[in-house]
Amino acid sequence: MNKKLRSEAADQLFDAILSLETREECYAFFEDICTVNELLSLSQRLEVAGMLREKKTYLEIAEKTGASTATISRVNRSLNYGNDGYDLVFERMNSSGE
Repeated sequence: MNKKLRSEAADQLFDAILSLETREECYAFFEDICTVNELLSLSQRLEVAGMLREKKTYLEIAEKTGASTATISRVNRSLNYGNDGYDLVFERMNSSGE
């Protein structure tokens, strides 16, 4: 993980997220902590990552999600050279039947 991100405040945020138990609790918390646009952006990035893993083209992804090619490229860079966070989440979602 990027050492610049590590802080007590970030630890507190992640601990708060880890304390959530249901989708409804997630909605309540994220609606309080994020703007609508921030939440939509996060959701869009996860959708883009899933489509990139399915080998969809940038054009297909942009048409379905409305994401810019810059966003798609940024997510693709994270998938290829990041910390494998997307892979971890997708593996767990797939194993839990999500």
